Amino acid sequence: MIEAVGLTKRYGAKTAVYNLSFQVRPGVVTGFLGPNGSGKSTTMRMILGLDRPTAGHVTIGGHPFRQLPNAPRQVGALLDAKAVHGGRSARSHLLSLAQLAGIPAQRVDEVLGVVGLQDVAKRRSKGFSLGMGQRLGIAAALLGDPQVLLFDEPVNGLDPEGILWVRNLMKKLAAEGRTVFVSSHLMSEMALTADHLIVIGRGQLLADMSVTDFISANSADFARVRTPGTEPGQREKLTAALMEAGGQVMSEPDGAMRVTGLPLPRISDLAHDADVRLWELSPHQASLEEAYMRLTQGAVDYRSTDDRLAHLQPPQQPGHHGYGMPPQPVVQEVPQQGWYAPPPPGQNPYAGAPGQAPAPGPYASPAAPQPGTPQPSDTPKDAR
Repeated sequence: MIEAVGLTKRYGAKTAVYNLSFQVRPGVVTGFLGPNGSGKSTTMRMILGLDRPTAGHVTIGGHPFRQLPNAPRQVGALLDAKAVHGGRSARSHLLSLAQLAGIPAQRVDEVLGVVGLQDVAKRRSKGFSLGMGQRLGIAAALLGDPQVLLFDEPVNGLDPEGILWVRNLMKKLAAEGRTVFVSSHLMSEMALTADHLIVIGRGQLLADMSVTDFISANSADFARVRTPGTEPGQREKLTAALMEAGGQVMSEPDGAMRVTGLPLPRISDLAHDADVRLWELSPHQASLEEAYMRLTQGAVDYRSTDDRLAHLQPPQQPGHHGYGMPPQPVVQEVPQQGWYAPPPPGQNPYAGAPGQAPAPGPYASPAAPQPGTPQPSDTPKDAR
């Protein structure tokens, strides 16, 4: 198990990670999500002892990484697939790692077969494609048959078959009781692979819960309703009936209506009672991407000037970048036509799962530091 307690990392005047605490348990695939610059790579480097925390600590199986005996046999990691001497063949690269860790040469051939590189084992790695480099990095992580595995963007550059293979590999490793920690920006893939999520923004924890609970806490399901386009009066009649029954109605760009607050059978009954014909009545369940975007929209450091969601980002006081500011709810003054579902009425978009303390949002005030604990800078940003 991986456990981080009060983890903080500063690079000079910049704070990449602040007061981060979480656990990565064995037996499940834990996804590690966050916008670019949120501190994911820095956190993984601290887990592996490549960076020293400014404050707090992180352990693997109860011990810091640097104190683990023969660490490659206990922890495997893929952080940078390009960290390979280009003049070495795939087999020579893995063999050198095996010899340093006292791993039999037979294991090298085994992992080359696992990742599908046995036919190119003698080729120099500088001629490898991005996907082949990823496979070689995964082979290096599996070399010591470790119980703890960390992967940073493991499907980067892989074709659909390779992505499916990685997905099944992660699930297989977790089913064997191993601890699997995976960072990725592919929400659709995380939805299919991860069982649990740890989400950070600007170096602080935003959510620590199952995928199902995360989607439920940060989004709302809705119904798509469409009436005959040639009869605008029917649309107006149905809208009035739905709103009178307590539903909320929003217009979709394609002319359909988005209805929340009413179950589908109730919408059908109201349409029947109002003598309105329906051309569409379909449920919509929020995706992991929608829930993720809603939670992290205020924690994005790099935002396009043409971003239509930019106006939803809470304003910041001059000289402040998120720390020490009270939570700022997203205010919707007019019906918003967008790709995400609105939150249920009165729900805090940063709230955690039922019965769980709310996860601090990107503008939540950090916990009071202990005496002697270094303070974060005013401009936290990942060095990634």
